[in-house]
Amino acid sequence: MNVDAIALDIDGVLVDVEHSYRRAIVDSVDHVYGETIDADDVQLFKEAGGFNNDWELTDAAALYVLARRQRPGLSIRTYTGIIAASGGGIEAARTALADELDPATRERTLDEWDPDRLREVFQQLYLGAERYRRLEGAEPDLETTGYIEDEPVLLSPATREALAAWPLGVVTGRPAAEADIALERVGLDVPAEHRFTMDDPQSGKPEPESLIALADRLDADRIAFAGDTLDDVRTAANATEADPDREYLGVGVLTGGLDGETGREKLRRAGATTVVGSVDDLPEVLE
Repeated sequence: MNVDAIALDIDGVLVDVEHSYRRAIVDSVDHVYGETIDADDVQLFKEAGGFNNDWELTDAAALYVLARRQRPGLSIRTYTGIIAASGGGIEAARTALADELDPATRERTLDEWDPDRLREVFQQLYLGAERYRRLEGAEPDLETTGYIEDEPVLLSPATREALAAWPLGVVTGRPAAEADIALERVGLDVPAEHRFTMDDPQSGKPEPESLIALADRLDADRIAFAGDTLDDVRTAANATEADPDREYLGVGVLTGGLDGETGREKLRRAGATTVVGSVDDLPEVLE
């Protein structure tokens, strides 16, 4: 794959977030409602699409837990299947609720749902009390060290040096401050103008605006975007459709929630040009 530039996702590509962001999703719902989803079920939401923002995934998981109280037989696969069929994301989760609950039950469920509290708990669990005070500007009510401390680096020093041969950018669903922490831990020096985060005005993945804007800033006609989710590779495919004067190549990475031959096939069906075992395999593919 001969490219002019490389775009990287952070979570599941540069750092492992199984015990940080994904754990915060599960534990936030449990803290607020006293019950939660299984850790493996987070992947069902990711594959349903539209959950580049883990706060919104937490909200959707909480809606499922609350709906299951009203209808104990409700399957999480049915719920996430409706989300996928409805276009993905939190609005599709509301559609799933409307499909599976009668109007009165749905209103009771929505009355119990508290996205603001879920976000507060999520950020405290993920950041820890000290960082929460500093980054959120609020006083925590949970004393935690922060799951952010448990994010193993997936990028080797040798690969980091190899990637320096290309203009490099980042497209992530993290808030900017949390992206800064991860990139510093990984040791990647990416200029601020080559980073697109939750805090930027462009729509999140799988919408292509951030990737197209990054290609503009990197002056790239052919850019590879490496990510671990179906929405990541869909972002490259959507960018190709929206910006046909350039080529956007989606590279699936099997260090997030997708793995094995099944993961490879799902990424290929979503539009991946190629699939690699880890980010450390990327330079060889690009060369």
